[in-house]
Amino acid sequence: MRNLNDTLNRLSRFRNSAVIGGTVTATEDRLSDLAAFGSNPGALRGRFYLPRSGQAPSALVVVLHGCTQDAAGYDHGSGWSRLADEEGFALLYPEQQRGNNPNLCFNWFNAGDTRRGDGEALSIRQMVATMVAEHAIDPARIFVTGLSAGGAMASVMLATYPDVFAGGAIIAGLPYGTASSIPEAFDRMRAHGGPPAAALGTLVTAASPHQGPWPTISIWHGDRDATVSHANSALIVEQWRSLHGVAPEPAVVEQIDGHLRRAWRDAHGRAVIEEYRIDGLGHGTPLSTTGANACGNAGAYMLEAGISSTRRIAGFWGLAATKSGNQANPAPSQPFSAPQLPRKAAPVIHFEAPPQPQPQPASNGVGRVIEDALRAAGLMR
Repeated sequence: MRNLNDTLNRLSRFRNSAVIGGTVTATEDRLSDLAAFGSNPGALRGRFYLPRSGQAPSALVVVLHGCTQDAAGYDHGSGWSRLADEEGFALLYPEQQRGNNPNLCFNWFNAGDTRRGDGEALSIRQMVATMVAEHAIDPARIFVTGLSAGGAMASVMLATYPDVFAGGAIIAGLPYGTASSIPEAFDRMRAHGGPPAAALGTLVTAASPHQGPWPTISIWHGDRDATVSHANSALIVEQWRSLHGVAPEPAVVEQIDGHLRRAWRDAHGRAVIEEYRIDGLGHGTPLSTTGANACGNAGAYMLEAGISSTRRIAGFWGLAATKSGNQANPAPSQPFSAPQLPRKAAPVIHFEAPPQPQPQPASNGVGRVIEDALRAAGLMR
């Protein structure tokens, strides 16, 4: 574990970078408010988008913004609602509130927000159930993606509710369940320490009663990311590889739009994990803002890379095709049929009761200093 001065220095640098980044504010807010969606123990705001076709959505994509961002700003930058209009799927945007986190980060390392049936994770699950019930969405076609803290929260949702999501995409994020203290959280962002790779999968299996099949996973990371080390990308692969029962070495190694893509296929030949390493990219969502596959708008943490992560992720899930007509991951003939990805036939309207809160020890001394610094950095309530 790092010493106190190191932890405080990291907190200060994080706070400064978050302030410099600024909140991304969309020039056009295309999202609507999800008025009521359950007990909302995580005190999140719910926002959503329905495709303009007016037909029942073909699927639901849950999108989790990064620190200093809001839902409308992330939608404007990533282009998800524009793609939803093209392809006919719905979007759900859980949005962090400053009362929970001053820098608008999802609380991806707080135990009370990262357990099934509790906190922010349960709030997001309740939003999903409401969208499914109100808009006749197929419960077998629900996906989740996020950037940075939102990417880490996407890991949380995939681990705690793998029975809900057919697939997920983690952009500049971290594996689930590897940090249990403030210094550990900063160390994991730099891929320091943590459980051995062989133990990462057990963190997922212990997070819910689900025993498979498991969501497909798409992982994106810039190789010049100075905020969250790109070594976390390989750790996310390892967390899910054993669950899918795929070999250590990828079945596919290729260049897509000048960037390395690796993919792991299951026994049926279906790509269940893919990893993109984006050449020269810092911390942010990879975009292509020009050309046939343009999608989104560049800005803070929304970075031009010559490749659209939004389109490619949707293609991997079988929701969209590139303008050339080729899907990033062609779907099988029955991509989400009950035998392959069983889901409940009707929306779930009952949720696990949150565990009773446990008394917390009083903060004092070094612990108090760290907690005060974390709150100042916007990383703790």
